[in-house]
Amino acid sequence: MSQTESQPRQRALVARLMAACGGSYSPEVRRKFRISGPQWAAAYPGQALFHAPTREPVPPARVIECFAAIGIGLWTTHDTDIIATEDLMTPKQDEILDVIDRALRQNGVKCSMVTGETFHHPVWSASPAGEQPEVRAYARRRLENVVAIGHRLGAEFAVYWPGTLGYQFQGVVDEPRMLRRYAEAINAACDKDLALAQTEGRPPLRHCLEAKPFEPQAELLLPTTDAMLAFIDSGLLSHPEMVGVNPEYLHELMWGGAPRAALARALLAGKLWHFDVNDGYRLKHDVDLGVALVNPLDWLNVLILLRSHGYDGPFNLDYKPPRTTSNYGVFEVSFPSAVDRFITLWEIAGEALADPVIAEATRALEAGAGEVDASDAGAIFEANRELWTLHELIAHRLVQILLGLHRGRVLLDLGS
Repeated sequence: MSQTESQPRQRALVARLMAACGGSYSPEVRRKFRISGPQWAAAYPGQALFHAPTREPVPPARVIECFAAIGIGLWTTHDTDIIATEDLMTPKQDEILDVIDRALRQNGVKCSMVTGETFHHPVWSASPAGEQPEVRAYARRRLENVVAIGHRLGAEFAVYWPGTLGYQFQGVVDEPRMLRRYAEAINAACDKDLALAQTEGRPPLRHCLEAKPFEPQAELLLPTTDAMLAFIDSGLLSHPEMVGVNPEYLHELMWGGAPRAALARALLAGKLWHFDVNDGYRLKHDVDLGVALVNPLDWLNVLILLRSHGYDGPFNLDYKPPRTTSNYGVFEVSFPSAVDRFITLWEIAGEALADPVIAEATRALEAGAGEVDASDAGAIFEANRELWTLHELIAHRLVQILLGLHRGRVLLDLGS
């Protein structure tokens, strides 16, 4: 069978089985959630350190059109996802942005966030905050230009991932000096933002820092969300009130941390403004799998946390459709299923928050045993001995809710 004959039959099979999976939502329902789709994720051709590309590139207008059809109403991008490095800050940039702005308007999609590429081009080999003043000057211009692109496309957020802010060899850089120099770049972006916002009569962007524990430098200076929070509060930033964090689920998981705990600390600091959603494995590299494909129970608890503490920022689908998925499959399977898993878990989180069993167990734990001598550790332990069993009961109940067991789902034929 020729390729011309086999492709339609295979696509029909994929479409039929996708429909057989069920559990999908309409585009109208999907648009009710602040879920954003990145240009880089949809256009990812499958290349990696050990992998050749398996898909064709997808231009921005096509990505925006497909997102609109799926029901993803927000679009995000790196500057160089849409504009070649040599065309940045030139008249060609304006021409490209005009085309993209038109595509966004025609499809009813909004640009939610822009971010800058300060990790791939050879100019960033020794970081955007290294020794050479001309590199740092160029980095400042690039971040200022990211802000300009954001205003041009109507974005609300700008995100910065300082993936090369670090070193390969010990003793080569002065770490405090590099951090100060990086702060200068963020300050330049904020100053540019304030000037543009005043000129154009629109609100300033919300600037978010994204941490990652490993890659591409051997040692990173801001590897975790907690490090970013400390950097924001360090006194190095001219406008710390303009800067928050954009945690990525997998980045916090990679180093062995608990994403939920990192999110909680950012919430308490009032700095959780944007959230990159994906999945993967602890103590591994950045596989960027779709949300809840590996850790659905953990994801349920993450969404319980965010729902119960009023997070209202976007959920950015920062993942890579696997190399085994075709161009057709990216928009027919990968993105729709990622959105639907997220929405389902969001709704299950709401069900868990309203569950009477969990509510009663939580109230009992918080009430404690009652009148106990607060100076007698042994008496306190004995008085609460049975209450503490509720911790495991709550965990069991959450799994029941996730699997639908609380609705009476059981195996009817267990055999003899």
